[in-house]
Amino acid sequence: MKPGIHPAYRPVVFRDRAAGFAFLTRSTITSDRTVEWEDGGTYPVVDVEISSASHPFYTGTARVLDTAGRVDRFERRYGRREAR
Repeated sequence: MKPGIHPAYRPVVFRDRAAGFAFLTRSTITSDRTVEWEDGGTYPVVDVEISSASHPFYTGTARVLDTAGRVDRFERRYGRREAR
């Protein structure tokens, strides 16, 4: 890498407040808030709205859409188009 043109790449804690989940990884993101981590070190912390601990796909609470019912409802509402 070319020296002097890249942002600092350092450990950062990402915290999901809704799920009470946090993980330590490396990133170039900056933050003025810090948190003391399990290893005793102090790291910048970034609060996120959704993580793997709260996302419906990863938690298994995702809903399956009834696409056949939607098509039927659309056809009832607007009618079926005639074949040309």
